[in-house]
This record gives sequence, structure tokens and C-alpha cells, in this order.
Amino acid sequence: MVILGKSLDEWCACRPIIRELIELSETSWFNPAAASVSSALGDVGLSAADVADASARLVRFAPYLARVFPETAATGGIIESAIRPVPTLQAHLAQRYGRPLPGALWMKTDSHLPISGSIKARGGIYEVLKHAETLALAQGFLHSGADYSCLDSNEARMFFGQYRIAVGSTGNLGLSIGIMGATLGFAVTVHMSADARQWKKDLLRSHGVNVVEYGADYSSAVAAGRKEAEADSRCHFVDDEHSADLFLGYAVAAERLKTQFMVAGITIDAEHPLVVYLPCGVGGGPGGVAFGLKLTFGDAVRCFFAEPTHSPCMMLGVYTGLHDGVSVQDFGIDNVTAADGLAVGRPSGFVGKAMQRLIDGYYTVSDDELYRLVALTEHTEGVRLEPSAVAGIPGIRYVLDETQGYRARMGLTDEKMARAVHLVWATGGSMVPAAEMDRYVAKGRELLACDLT
Repeated sequence: MVILGKSLDEWCACRPIIRELIELSETSWFNPAAASVSSALGDVGLSAADVADASARLVRFAPYLARVFPETAATGGIIESAIRPVPTLQAHLAQRYGRPLPGALWMKTDSHLPISGSIKARGGIYEVLKHAETLALAQGFLHSGADYSCLDSNEARMFFGQYRIAVGSTGNLGLSIGIMGATLGFAVTVHMSADARQWKKDLLRSHGVNVVEYGADYSSAVAAGRKEAEADSRCHFVDDEHSADLFLGYAVAAERLKTQFMVAGITIDAEHPLVVYLPCGVGGGPGGVAFGLKLTFGDAVRCFFAEPTHSPCMMLGVYTGLHDGVSVQDFGIDNVTAADGLAVGRPSGFVGKAMQRLIDGYYTVSDDELYRLVALTEHTEGVRLEPSAVAGIPGIRYVLDETQGYRARMGLTDEKMARAVHLVWATGGSMVPAAEMDRYVAKGRELLACDLT
């Protein structure tokens, strides 16, 4: 069998971890090309000024968001999530892994972001708002310095109703685009892959969104959305694989996180590193967040991507150097996983290339382990997360146990790791229907019980 010009044996000879990926083994790869922020930021093609522009745009829209989404009123229309320590989870993980886990484990609860209940409430909503602002300013419907709450009107909804938005999604991005776009008045079509949960389709339809279902995976849904937009000059395609606007919407999180750490009395610097574990699908969300983190904390932050064993697309793309030129299916990996938000076979070429020297490493987690972690998080911290959202949790073990020379190269001594903050980015779950979440938790409990017998 020839795969992209080489036999499988040739691939495994030059890239040994490929064998582990094909066997669906939980594995890790610490990026030997990881470089300092000063030398690698130029790869991205975006700057701190771009992130500041995105942040300012979200502030301009805040009065509107507070008006149309009452759940954001308490924060003045700013869409943000809390951080919280999770010491009981950390203690149970140490017991499960049979080793101490030095440092402090925290969780960023994007699982409970308002409006669409996942990390996609950052980039997805931001891109829709930017598109709306661009149209409204260009047509003279909105003027610089205006109170954007004026967009909550029948006149505004009729204006935006002349235009369409399309997106391909496994679920959560579709929710954020669909809910925000429909609220403004856009005609929105969400192309949903076979992995998308039925409740997400039902919720979108309840908002008046046109949902098109596919029997194929994420890449097929994205291709269909792109084709639809190309045929209609009034249709804006939200391109999860290549969008700089999505990326910047996610990046805004970092400066806000810095403020949250300051309020909590947490110091992040060279002697007190921040290690962040980000679930990764196509790569836009974790890539944008990691970019913002590197801008904000410099070399004091280390970022790791977590993927399902059945969908390790970003690790495969960066590890082979082929980026979006390779899919997991090329190597016979099925891309079928309980982590529906991460069920992506081909990574974002934009993110993979832009961030290839800024992401410190990658690791994979099996579906059964994801279910166990869902149950363990619910039991220890009372936080209910969907399977894809817990992929960051095992990262602390991978980093502390690494044997590839990464920590030594980066100067992450045992003393520094004992002072580190390990931040698990929990990406979704609060909008999952109770009955479905109960099934996730029950399956995880069953697997945990089997481990003890």
C-alpha cells in the first residue's frame, strides 16, 4: 500500500509515532521544532494589534449582546467564562496515574460560555459580528461611534435578512454561527457532518436555521458550505479551516485570562510557568487561543493540543510536515469518535503552518478514557462536560512523564513544574440535554468500575 508516495513501512521508519496512531494507541509527541515566541510569532501573519482590534469590536457589540442575550447582561455583554481550581480532580488523577502531580490544576470553563455553551462562542460569534459590522458600515446602516444596541430592531433584521451565512460543522461551531446569525436576522445554513448530535440540529432549527445533514464527515460538510457560498455573492462562508477572523476571536481569550489570574493572585512568569491543554479538532479554536496566550504570556506559557485516538489530524499533519495535505483516513484511521466536536480527519493548513513552532506538543486520548474523565470530573468537581471537552485533562500526566527531552530543552525543571499552573481548557457541555449527559456519565462510571475489578 502506497500512502502519499511512500509505503507504510517507509512512513513508520522515518516517523515512528505513525505506527502508534494507526494502532489507535494513546500517545504523545513533543514538538522538536517548538521555538521561542520572539522567533516564531512571525510565522502566524497576525499581530497583537489584530487581536486588540478584535477585542475592541467585541466591546462595541457588547451593548447589543447584553440586550438580545439576557444571560450576558451581568457581564455587560462580554462573552467570557470563569477559571476555577480543580484540586479534588487533581488528587483523583494522581491516584489513578499512580504518581504525584505537582503544580496546581485549574480549569477554564468555556463549557459554560453563554449563548452557545462552548469555546465556539468565541470565534464563531466574533466572525458573525465582524461580518455584520462590515456590511452595516459599508451600506451606511451603521455609523462609527453608534450604540450597537440599535441593531436590535426589525429594521436591522430586515437589512441583514438580505444576506446569508453558511458554515460546515460537527456541531458546536454551527451552534454559535447559527444562533448569532439568526438573532441578527441573517439567513443561515449549517452543513452538519454525520458526527453532529441530533439535539444540536434540533436547537438550530428552533432558531430558524436551515440545517443540511450529511452522511459523511466534517470535511464533506465544509466543502458543501464552501460550494454554496461560492454560488451566491450575498453569502458569507465561515471557513473553519482557514478563517483568520475565527482565529482572532479565539485569541481575545488570553488577555482576559491574564486579568483573571491577576484577580486570583496567580503569578505567571518564567519561574511560575503556565501549561495549557487544549482539545483540538480542525485546529482553529485551540490555535487561536494558543496564539493569544503566546502573545500575552510569551515563553512562560506552554500549549499542548489533545485529540481523540480516532481523529489525530493535527498531530499527523504537523508530525509529517504535510499539514492539510494529509488526512487520518489516508492511514486507515476511521475518524469515528465519541468526541464529536473533535471528529475531524484533515487539519487546518492555516493553523498547522502558522502555529507549528508555537505548539509545544500533542497527545491522543481514547474514547473510553474520555468517558471515564467525564464521570470523574462530574464526581470530583460537580462539572458536567461532554466527551470532547475533557480531552485536556490527561495532559498533566503526559508533560510530567515525557521522555523525549522536551522539558530539559525548555528548562522546565522539577522545581518549576512544582510551581506551575496546569490549565485544562474545558470546551463544551453546558447545553447538552440532561438525558444525554446522564448517558455519558453512566458510561464513564461503568468503565471506571470495570477498572477496579
